[in-house]
Amino acid sequence: MKKNQRNRVEPQKDRQSFATVVRLFICIAVAGFMLFAYIDKQNELIELRLVIPVLAKEVKEIHEQNTRLLYQIEQFESPILLMEVMRKPEYSHLRYPYLNEEIILRKGLPLLQN
Repeated sequence: MKKNQRNRVEPQKDRQSFATVVRLFICIAVAGFMLFAYIDKQNELIELRLVIPVLAKEVKEIHEQNTRLLYQIEQFESPILLMEVMRKPEYSHLRYPYLNEEIILRKGLPLLQN
C-alpha cells in the first residue's frame, strides 16, 4: 500500500514544480519585456537630447539674423542716410508733397468710394 500512496503524492509534487517553473518563466518574460520597454524609452529620450543642441543652434542663428536685419533696417531708414540718398542725382526728381497732396488713411475707418 505504501507504493500506491507514493505514486499519488509524486504527481502533485510534479504539478507544483511544473507550476513553479511556469510562474518563474512568466515572471522572467514579464521582467524582460518591462526592461525592453524601459530601454526603448531611454533611447527615445537620448535621441531627443541629441536633437536639442542642434535646434538651439538654429534658434540662435535665427535670432542673430533677426538682429542683423533689424540693424540693417534701422540703418536704411535713418534720416542721415535718407538725406544723403535725396542728394544723389538719380533721386533728384523726388520732392516732398504739398499738404493738399497728402492722403491720410485713418486706421479702422472703411474707405468710401465716390
